[in-house]
Amino acid sequence: MTQELWTEVDRYITDLLIPSDPVLDAALQASDAAGLPPHNVSPNQGKLLMLLALIHKTRTILEIGTLGGYSTIWLARALPSDGHLITLESNPKHAQVARENINRAGLAHLVEVRVGRAIETLPQLAKEGYNPFDLIFIDADKPSNPEYFAWALKLSRRGSLIIADNVVRNGSVIEANSDDPSVQGVRRFNELLAHEPRVSATAIQTVGNKGYDGFAIALVTSDN
Repeated sequence: MTQELWTEVDRYITDLLIPSDPVLDAALQASDAAGLPPHNVSPNQGKLLMLLALIHKTRTILEIGTLGGYSTIWLARALPSDGHLITLESNPKHAQVARENINRAGLAHLVEVRVGRAIETLPQLAKEGYNPFDLIFIDADKPSNPEYFAWALKLSRRGSLIIADNVVRNGSVIEANSDDPSVQGVRRFNELLAHEPRVSATAIQTVGNKGYDGFAIALVTSDN
């Protein structure tokens, strides 16, 4: 099993099930032209996020980590006409690219991009009294995953979905003594999932054109 094979299979799946989309293609091209890191989800992962949101009949979404807005577009496409998505991005340049991509996608009326460190903007959301979100997608700096999960619980309710990307880290998640802050952040996040009585969770390993990684999904089962 090689990266080349994983990429070819991803290409096969994408060509078959996810037709070329000018809006999404333009979002990737604009992000690349602006020098953003290629950390966006893959097309099949993006469609998975959209399908999960549709299955869950999601009306409100919180995204922690916007980058160029690629996953934001996928998620926002699952919302009804009166839905709302708030996405948090620490880098002003990334946020500007994301806004342009979201505008081009015709989704600006559904999406609000907030700029600032999520660890600071999340408490602001709580202060503003937002109703609990139906779905929360965590895909930002991994050392802060434990804090993001704590806030996700505060901003959710029974029945909310919490999804986190990059929880396998090319397999290094099993290295308890790793000196990589991202690995340790993910390990602490996974341990919190395991011991949190208010959620039922699992994690899935993935391979594809983004390499070897995985995602976690948790259903909030209790309001207390």
